[in-house]
Amino acid sequence: MKGVKVKLTNRGYNMLSTNTRLRLEDIAARIAGGLNVSFEEMQWAQKWADHNRSASAIMRKARRRAINGEPEKGSLDELMEAMDLGFEDPSDHLIGPQNPIDLANWFKRDDGESDWRQHD
Repeated sequence: MKGVKVKLTNRGYNMLSTNTRLRLEDIAARIAGGLNVSFEEMQWAQKWADHNRSASAIMRKARRRAINGEPEKGSLDELMEAMDLGFEDPSDHLIGPQNPIDLANWFKRDDGESDWRQHD
């Protein structure tokens, strides 16, 4: 169809320009190394990360490296980082059982209320 422009989108998988990628990688390297990054640079990088999956992956890996440090060569952590799996900040989620007695009591609901599995 001549003269008709169609915008194709691939849900955040748009390629980054070389300049944008290099600037993101520079900011990410400074984050991972614990160096200073200006507010304006963080704001710019986060805007890209919010709208582009490649930029988001670069920023997640940098944050993960800044928090956890360099993973041991050949370890599961290295694999997880390479595959961009897991949480950036391990302190941001619960680890292990959180007081099993309280959990069991919550599921029992001995307070006379309806069963927790029952729809309200």
